[in-house]
Amino acid sequence: MFEQLVAYLDSIRERDPAPRSRWEILLYPGVLAVGMHKIAHWLFEAEMYFLARLVNHIARWMTAIDIHPGAKIGKNFFIDHGFTVIGETAEIGDNVTIYQCVTLGGTNPTSGKGGKRHPTLADNVIVGSGAQVIGPITVGERARVGANAVVTDDVPEGATMIGLKARSTLVPAETWLREFIPYGTPCDEPCEPAPTEKVQALEAELVQLRQEMAELRRLMPAPDDADRGRKSGAQR
Repeated sequence: MFEQLVAYLDSIRERDPAPRSRWEILLYPGVLAVGMHKIAHWLFEAEMYFLARLVNHIARWMTAIDIHPGAKIGKNFFIDHGFTVIGETAEIGDNVTIYQCVTLGGTNPTSGKGGKRHPTLADNVIVGSGAQVIGPITVGERARVGANAVVTDDVPEGATMIGLKARSTLVPAETWLREFIPYGTPCDEPCEPAPTEKVQALEAELVQLRQEMAELRRLMPAPDDADRGRKSGAQR
């Protein structure tokens, strides 16, 4: 068990350059919340729902992180900072990283019954700060959800989702996704190809419009000629 704890703390250290020691990581609210969730989840599985909720309530008060006791969490799950909500039927794989103010929320089933209503995050997923992942959807392995994105549809493996409503970027994951990326958003390289083709098309359209304007000016009579024509008509 001690070796598992050390491995967990080291996995966090690989993703967060701030801590100087493992002891410091033990004070992280996300680590405490995940540890208390393990207790709450064990109670939940044993159908001791009140005690499970009590542990969950204490953890939420101490860490500002609300993980429902029924949520299933894999190995090396890291919540960086707090103010995160994870719903009852959420399922989280191994080596998943979530930043602050993230919601793994549920939808209200039309049948009125419970069932699966929260997201499933596969292994090595990163969810950026403020993102909202809603409904019984699946976020594929190695996928990234950018900060403040709202995701309501399945996310393909290795995709990066950005925006409101979230859309996938156009760059294939294998072209840049090699290591851990903080906040789920690559900052050194563009998420999308440079819009050179669009710029070239707009420049060509501008040249064409200028040519058409010049042709119209050539065909139109000069202002003096038009005035002389109106005066001669009035005299007649």
